[in-house]
Amino acid sequence: MPIEKLAPEMDGIVSANQEVEDLGAGFGGEMGVAEGPVWWKEGGYLLFSDIHANQRMKYAQGEGVSVFSEPTNRANGLTRDLQGRLIAAEHDSRRVTRQEHDGSITVIASSYKGRQLNRPNDVIVKSDGCIYFTDPWSIQHPQEQWDLEFSGVYRVTPDLGRLTLLINDFVLPNGLAFSPDESVLYINDSRRGHIRAWDLLPTGALALGTGRIFADLRGDREGIPDGMKVDVEGNVYCGGAGGVWVMDPSGKALGIIVHGKSATTNIAWGDDDWKTLYITSRNELMRIKLNIAGIPVPAA
Repeated sequence: MPIEKLAPEMDGIVSANQEVEDLGAGFGGEMGVAEGPVWWKEGGYLLFSDIHANQRMKYAQGEGVSVFSEPTNRANGLTRDLQGRLIAAEHDSRRVTRQEHDGSITVIASSYKGRQLNRPNDVIVKSDGCIYFTDPWSIQHPQEQWDLEFSGVYRVTPDLGRLTLLINDFVLPNGLAFSPDESVLYINDSRRGHIRAWDLLPTGALALGTGRIFADLRGDREGIPDGMKVDVEGNVYCGGAGGVWVMDPSGKALGIIVHGKSATTNIAWGDDDWKTLYITSRNELMRIKLNIAGIPVPAA
């Protein structure tokens, strides 16, 4: 069965017999990592990153998967800002960028206090236009190779005039997401195997005293916390051991979407009703139809 129900509420989220549909596989060869899916509603297609192939891929119903653009500076996480522009966390350039409507590139962030960022991983945009992103060290390189001495989570103002370090006590900050009313920011730590949560101050900063462990997603099966999204009712979806975990707003585990592939790398809402959950693993693209809509991108 593709659904492991851990609580009765899971029945309202996804039907027990709903299947996970395979959409594509083999991205980037043996070293491939599919990542950063984002739905482009105007065009009715999904974009996602094939990191090691240095390509941005496109999936459209009836057309399958094709190369959308290359090179990408081995971009990872993707999202859209309030104007519908593509935001990308780039590995090779160690920066976060915005693609303008004319195709030109604007650098959103590349350094903090004169020191180059590590390797931006994932990025989201708040309804006020502020951009939040995670910047972990790469586990493939020793710490002393990086200019910064920590893995950080940052906020950039809409005019790109101010970059603020929100917190720096993560081992590997990865996916991040807001609650529906944007009063809570969730950030997962892939190395520690859990999701943390903070209330947000009116300034957009974290109320540090409210920090708590929201959920622990470790287990005997393959998968770590990676990628994260929230539905309109506040349920949190995140890659974890065995598949995509679903938790209610209190952190109670409701169930696991078991896709049977390699570890989940990221997820995204899509389709006209925003009720389809697109899932990337290391080499595959999948989707499953749910009963609750996700929060649209761009943010309303």
